[in-house]
Amino acid sequence: MAKEIKIPQISEGVDTAIISEILVAEGDTIEDDQAVVSVETDKATAEVPSTAAGTVKEIKVSEGDEVKVGAVVVILEADEEEDEQEEEDTSSDDPKETEEADQDPSDEEKEDEDEKEETEDNDEEDESDDEDENKKEDQKNSEEDSEEKPQKDSSSKSSDKVYASPGVRRLARELEVNLQELEGSGESGRITEKDVKNHKNSDGKKTGSSLEKLPDFSKWGAIETQKLNNIKKATAKNMTASWQSIPHVFQFGEADISGIEAYIEKHQENVEKAGGKLTLTSILTKIVATALHQFPKFNASIDMEKEEKILKKYVNINIAVATEKGLLVPVIKNADQKSIKDLSVEIAEIAEKARAGKLSNEDMEGGNFSISNLGGIGGTNFTPIVYHPQVAILGISKASTKPVYIDGKFEPRSILPLSLSYDHRLIDGADGAAFINWIEKALEDPYEALLN
Repeated sequence: MAKEIKIPQISEGVDTAIISEILVAEGDTIEDDQAVVSVETDKATAEVPSTAAGTVKEIKVSEGDEVKVGAVVVILEADEEEDEQEEEDTSSDDPKETEEADQDPSDEEKEDEDEKEETEDNDEEDESDDEDENKKEDQKNSEEDSEEKPQKDSSSKSSDKVYASPGVRRLARELEVNLQELEGSGESGRITEKDVKNHKNSDGKKTGSSLEKLPDFSKWGAIETQKLNNIKKATAKNMTASWQSIPHVFQFGEADISGIEAYIEKHQENVEKAGGKLTLTSILTKIVATALHQFPKFNASIDMEKEEKILKKYVNINIAVATEKGLLVPVIKNADQKSIKDLSVEIAEIAEKARAGKLSNEDMEGGNFSISNLGGIGGTNFTPIVYHPQVAILGISKASTKPVYIDGKFEPRSILPLSLSYDHRLIDGADGAAFINWIEKALEDPYEALLN
């Protein structure tokens, strides 16, 4: 019996992946849960396991292919024992019992109740319209909806039909959204109002977010076009969304890190023996982790739909890492609970994983605040974009030696430029100034900052 091995939902919000490596060949005998292909998404790399044991009959993809979630990558000829087991399981089922199980009364009642509530909600929103006309329309759509409910038996499901309530159908017509293009996030693949709105908002041509069409540059000289990789495409998409949805404010500061540089030089060997590298980034990660307890607004997210702010009691910090394929921002979990030495080791390890393309979904998810250090490259200041749904990011530029007036005379000191970007919907200017001032003082005198 032939079995299809498909691309699973690798992580939340990921719809496509690039086939980075094929791990089996046609004719190979493989085990259940054995990896068949390796894929690269905008967030991480992952291996796709087989859902059965058997012989590889056909490989449907090639390395470098971009595939959607649910796409078939391998056709497998399942083991005879597994086929026999499936036949036994199937023959042992009572058709009458199976039919009754498929028609679970609690599921039907729940779906009917959901449909009733959505219809009532939408009817209330349209009270100014002709009620009789709306009732007729809802009745017609209800009949269509009941005909198009997906069956529990996937073999009887038609890909040409959609499952949505009358209210959702009306919303789709108003927003000019084709329901056939959507994948429902509700129970049994049901399309929700949120699905329709998200699809509408992601459609650049309809929201006006798309840029003006580019001219034909080849008219003026030779050009070369290159496809964006998944990381670059995701960065473009996410940064555009962040810039459009977050009202940014930028706060700048400077910190005297002469003492920090001496500290790094003194303790570097000790940290290297533990397998890490003591850097300004690892020290700042500890300082920022402490600051987030002092300033909880910076360790939050804002939900405009519910008009709520979400204050997080844990401290996870994203560290920006430049790779050959683009910028990645893996997460250091529970940074406030780790020593500077531990953070130095973990940051070195996760940065190496990022450059090697071996980050997992877990490495990329759950961050609350971001740090981007461009000091190793140069520049005096920059304005990083807040990484939605976070509300702030700290940018670090290259330190330089400047004369500082101390005790009646000028002394050469190492001065570090700091750039803080934050979401003005949640954080006011006074909050931003207080936060960056605290960071400056902590860099100049860590003991006093930690004491207070």
